[in-house]
Amino acid sequence: MSETFTHVFEAGDRRRTLLLLHGTGGDENDLVPLGRQLAPGAGILSPRGKFLENGMPRFFRRLAVGQLDIPDLLERTDELAEFIAAAASDYDFDPGGVIGLGLSNGANIAASLLFRRPGSLAGAALLRPMLPYVPPEDLDLDGTPVLVASGGQDHFVPASESEELARQLEAHGAKVEFHFDPDAGHGLTQDDLKTTFNWLEGIKPDSNT
Repeated sequence: MSETFTHVFEAGDRRRTLLLLHGTGGDENDLVPLGRQLAPGAGILSPRGKFLENGMPRFFRRLAVGQLDIPDLLERTDELAEFIAAAASDYDFDPGGVIGLGLSNGANIAASLLFRRPGSLAGAALLRPMLPYVPPEDLDLDGTPVLVASGGQDHFVPASESEELARQLEAHGAKVEFHFDPDAGHGLTQDDLKTTFNWLEGIKPDSNT
């Protein structure tokens, strides 16, 4: 039942599908050109967040800037994980080859997927994320590759929040690459895009398999 989210799907290498998760006020189309640029040949799955904040789509509710509604986030994390599984069945791509690419609000729910439903993502690029909540103690991410990209001039997500997320991911077994640009704000830079492209290239499936 992949129609539970309004979404864009573009078929590609069925072993590798990029799950695009937009920031506040974005929609299912926002990150598609970026996804094509960063992972040429990969499939693309791009849902629109269902929660509206002053008319702007988000993936979950927040109480204030930097203050997340955790029960809502957990519920919507489960819903998103079920959507990914249903889409894999509907569109015939490998559910074990889904790489999350999330920006801001989208990065936070991607982090929650890693914490709560770790089997739903084979890896994740988290751009301008915060630590949404402390992960369960028994979480084992077992070498899952994760990129965390932070900006030193980000007035929405302090770099310390992204650093703490990276520490938690690493402590639970993820293979983390932390990218920090001291001059970057909340928006993405060319350096972020280059880093993300190179990170995605480094986790491509073997062409002989």
